[in-house]
This record gives sequence, structure tokens and C-alpha cells, in this order.
Amino acid sequence: MNVEKDHISNTYYLYPAGIFASKEPAVVSTVLGSCVSVCLYDPILQIGGINHFMLPLWNGQGLASPKYGNIAIVKLIEKMQEMGSLKRNLIAKVFGGAEIIQTKIKQFNIGERNIALAKEVLAQENIAILKMSVGDVLGRKIIFNTNTGSVMQKYIQKTEFNLILPTEKVVQNALNVKEK
Repeated sequence: MNVEKDHISNTYYLYPAGIFASKEPAVVSTVLGSCVSVCLYDPILQIGGINHFMLPLWNGQGLASPKYGNIAIVKLIEKMQEMGSLKRNLIAKVFGGAEIIQTKIKQFNIGERNIALAKEVLAQENIAILKMSVGDVLGRKIIFNTNTGSVMQKYIQKTEFNLILPTEKVVQNALNVKEK
């Protein structure tokens, strides 16, 4: 599982390739560079979920992991439906997809490809995008409230981003070791 819970409050940190959805009110934060997060909210049931994907498309080889956008979005929709949401009630907010490493070669711009994939899959699933904050060259920290559907966002300068990522990687590696 790519989620870390603070047991004092109902707050969680979502790591890359993670998916989180809850009937209980929760606050979920994540840090995005070229990665994208789709936040889904059901205003009727007042429940929500979020993913954090790193690459746009799973090509059918290897594990169908939520690190790929086409897998992560569909899995998040499925989790929302398992909790009682009807797809027609879901609304989406999309964040991330920055061009952290600037390149003129379009196929290497992972952020742009992640954004395009999120829009495409949500359109195919007939889920309206209520808000988007995507692209640019800065990373983002987002905080999603599953009970209200609200999202707070802070842009992260490259210097801050470089400080956050190594710490995140150490914690993630420690969690992976514990899971085995």
C-alpha cells in the first residue's frame, strides 16, 4: 500500500503509484512533479478518492500497476463505485503534470503526456473535470479533503522539490522493506 497514515488525525500521505478512497472523512496530501493526481468526489454521498500516477500508459506487459494513469484512474473509479458511488455523480479535479526536466523532445515530456491521458480517460468514462491545475514547470503539493471534495494546492520551487523527494524516497523504501 502506498499510503502512510498519521494515527493522531485522519490524515494520510499518498505516495507515487498509490490510490486512496474512503467513506470516512480524511485529508490526503501528495507531492507532484511530472506525476498527476486525479481527485474524484461524489457530492451526493460526500465521499472521495485520489490517485498518484507516474506514467501515462500501461502497455500490457508486466504488472498492471497504478503507477500507470490508465490503470490508476480506472481503479479509482472502481473503488468509488465499490463504496456506493454512481459514475454519473462523480466529478474530477486534476493536478500535476509539470515539466520538471525541460526538454524540447515532446515524447520525453511525461507531465504533458500524463495530463493528456487523464483528460482522455475521464472523457471516456463520462466524468466531468471541475478543476484542473496542470503543466507549468513547478511541482505542487496538494491536500485533498475526501468529505468536501476541496483541494488546496501549493506550488513548490525546484529547490524545495529536491529536498522533499529524497526524504519521500527514503520513507517509501522503508515502507517497502516492511511490507515484504
